[in-house]
Amino acid sequence: MNVLTTKDRAQILTLLVEGTSINATSRITGVSKNTILKLLVHVGKACVAYQDRVMVNLTCKKVQCDEIWAFVGMKQKNVPKEKRDIFGYGDVYTWTAIDAETKLMPCWNVGTRGAESAYEFIHDLAKRMAHRIQLTTDGHKAYVIAVEDAFGADIDFAQLVKMYGTLGQTKEEHRRYSPTDCTGIRKERVTGDPDMKHVSTSHVERANLTMRMHMRRFTRLTNAFSKKLANHMHAVSLHFMYYNFCKIHMSLRVTPAMETKIDDHVWSMEEVVMMADTQHVTERGSK
Repeated sequence: MNVLTTKDRAQILTLLVEGTSINATSRITGVSKNTILKLLVHVGKACVAYQDRVMVNLTCKKVQCDEIWAFVGMKQKNVPKEKRDIFGYGDVYTWTAIDAETKLMPCWNVGTRGAESAYEFIHDLAKRMAHRIQLTTDGHKAYVIAVEDAFGADIDFAQLVKMYGTLGQTKEEHRRYSPTDCTGIRKERVTGDPDMKHVSTSHVERANLTMRMHMRRFTRLTNAFSKKLANHMHAVSLHFMYYNFCKIHMSLRVTPAMETKIDDHVWSMEEVVMMADTQHVTERGSK
């Protein structure tokens, strides 16, 4: 990695955040797979540290949360019995949040779909908000306790519960390929006084689609899934850095970070590389 120029490393990262697999990136750039993975680790650590530092006192108003499924190493049904209860093998969920107005994604959490991960995620979200927000989630019960514990009564919280059916689908379609049909929705007030007109999860679900399009390891029905949990988490950190600071949102004409006044310009991938180098030097100097 040391022999690569900033431009070369930026090219590799650009390929990764645009949905190119590790192996394909290696073939395109002529850089070894191990070097690309080391670069991903180097930059991924810096991205999560940088965003953790700047995503504070946010003026978000209408926040939506959701979870997106992926797997590491193997599908859950193929996990050996001795590893079945070890996090990092099989199903892994990324909890995401987005501000419906600025499109900023202020935090995320890679974990299980259980109450402990919900607790960590919602508490992380709460500490980043500068004032009372309206929050919308799906009907996952783990949110209710986590939100009450993190926000108390200082939140307007509602859930959008979707009802699904499989009418007209074959068993094979229902199992693998075709999404089940949404037969109806129900909006439920949980805490506070949410404006029911703005109870929606559309923005966060669209952001989840963006994750699947921009991270090859999230693409379904391929062999490009994550083989190691650490690399999975670094790729997620890099994606959110790219999404928040580098990618111009089509409806905003600026990046989410610019819309939220966190930053004043569109970051290039070269800047991300230089930020990671600076972060690495700072960490070494503090030891």
